[in-house]
Amino acid sequence: MSAQRKLVIVGMFFSTILIILAVSEISLSKITKLSLIAAFSICWLTICAVILINKITATREMNTLYNGVKKLASGEFGYKLDCSKASKNSKPLYSAFNDMSEKLRIYNDSSVDSLMLERNKFEAILMSIANGVIVCDSNDTVLLVNEHAKQLLDVSDDEIIKTNINQYCDNNGIDAFQEKIEEYKNTPISEMTDKPLEFNIEVSEKILKTVISPMFLNSGEYVGYIIVLIDVTKEVEMDRLRSQFVSNVSHELRTPVTVLRSYSDTLYTMGDEFDYETQKEFIGIMNKEVVRLHDMVNDILDFSRYEAGNLKVEKEMRDISELVQECVSSANILAEGKHLEFVVMIEPNLPLIPINYDSISRALMNLISNAIKYSPEKTTIKIKVEKVKGYIEVSVTDEGIGISEENQKKIFDRFFRVENSAHTVKGTGLGLHLVKIAIEKHHLGQIFVQSKLNEGSTFGFKLPLEETLAELEDDYLNDKLKSGAKK
Repeated sequence: MSAQRKLVIVGMFFSTILIILAVSEISLSKITKLSLIAAFSICWLTICAVILINKITATREMNTLYNGVKKLASGEFGYKLDCSKASKNSKPLYSAFNDMSEKLRIYNDSSVDSLMLERNKFEAILMSIANGVIVCDSNDTVLLVNEHAKQLLDVSDDEIIKTNINQYCDNNGIDAFQEKIEEYKNTPISEMTDKPLEFNIEVSEKILKTVISPMFLNSGEYVGYIIVLIDVTKEVEMDRLRSQFVSNVSHELRTPVTVLRSYSDTLYTMGDEFDYETQKEFIGIMNKEVVRLHDMVNDILDFSRYEAGNLKVEKEMRDISELVQECVSSANILAEGKHLEFVVMIEPNLPLIPINYDSISRALMNLISNAIKYSPEKTTIKIKVEKVKGYIEVSVTDEGIGISEENQKKIFDRFFRVENSAHTVKGTGLGLHLVKIAIEKHHLGQIFVQSKLNEGSTFGFKLPLEETLAELEDDYLNDKLKSGAKK
C-alpha cells in the first residue's frame, strides 16, 4: 500500500472521530471538545497538505519525464534527466531513462557514421564516373549531380541541386527531360528495371544519350531514379559522316563504272565507224576513269588497313627532292587539262630523311591532286620544299576558293567533305585523313593547312630529320610506358 493511500486512510479515521465527537453526548467540557476538534483539524489539514505536496511532486516528475521523452522523439539522443531532483521512488525510473537515452545516442552515432561513410563512398564513386550522373528522388528533386553532368548540362550546383529536373531546358528552351520522365513514370517499374528508358537531348551543340533507371534501397523500397548522360556527339557525327561516305562512295564508284561501260560498249559495237582521233579520245576518257577508280579503291583499301592497324611502314633514308619532282611529273598530265602551271621551289642540299617512299608519295600526290581539282583554270600551283628547325617542310599552295576557318578544323577528319555551292568536286572524304595518318602516325611528322576564302589554300607537312625522329620515337615510347604504368 502506498504512503499516499495510508495518509488518506488515516485522514478518514481522524475525520470520523472528529465527527463523532462533534455530535456525541459524551460529557466533556466545552474547552476539551474545542481542543480535540482543533487538534484533529490540524492533523487533517497536515494530511491534506502532505497529499497535495506529493501530488505536485509526482506531477512535476512526470512532466520532466514527459519532456525527456519528447527530446528523444525529436532525435536529441543522449539527453539526461537530473536524478538529484527526483524522489526516491522516481530515481530508478530516471536512471532507466538516462541509460536508454545513452544507448540510443551510441547507436545513433554509429548508424550516422555508417550512413555517412556509405554516402561518402557513393558520392566518391559518383564523382569519379566518366559519364554524367544525376540522382533524383521520387518527387523529381535533384539530390546529387557529378562534375561531368554539370559540365555536360552547363550548370552549377546552385542552378540544379534541389531543383525539379523537369525545369531544365535545352538549347531551344524546351524541357529536355519532362516528357521522357512522364513516360518513365507511366511505365511499370519492373519494365524500367529490365530495360531503362533511353533517349537523346541536345545541349550546347552536344548530343547527349540519356538513360533513366529506377533506384531502390536494400529493402527493395523505390526511392527515385538515376539519369546517366553520355556524350555521343562524335559518335552521332561519325554515323552521319559514315552514311555520307557510303553514299559518296556508291555514287563515285558508279560514275566511272558507268562511263567505262558506256565507252567500252560503244567502242566494241561501233569502233570501226570511228576515226583514229575519236577512238583515242574515247580511250583517253576511259583511262582517266580507270585512274580515278583506282585512286578511290586505293583510298578505301588504305583506310581499311589503317583502321585495322595491319599496315606496317618500313622507312629508309631517301631524298625528298627526288620524290617531289617525280610527283610533279606525274601530275603534269592532270594539270594540263586545266592549263595550270607548277612552280617548284626546292632548297638546295637538303639532307636525306627516313621515310616510306610510297607512303609519302601518295600523301603528296593527294595534296597536289586536290590543288588541281580546286584551282581555277590558268592559275599557278606552288610547291615549296625547305628545311625548318629539324624538319623538312613540304607545302602545296593553290589559288582556289579557299576553306573557311570552321571547316579547316575538320578537313582532316575521316569521311569529312566540304559540300557547298562552291565545292562541287566529289570524293570519298578519305584522302586528307589518310595523309594525316601517313604523316603524323607513321612518320611522327606534322600536317597543316592555311587558307582564306577566295584567296587560296596551302596544305603541307613536316617530316622529321633522322636525329629529330630518334628523339620523337624516344618520347613516344616513354609516353606509352607511362600510360601503361598508370593503367
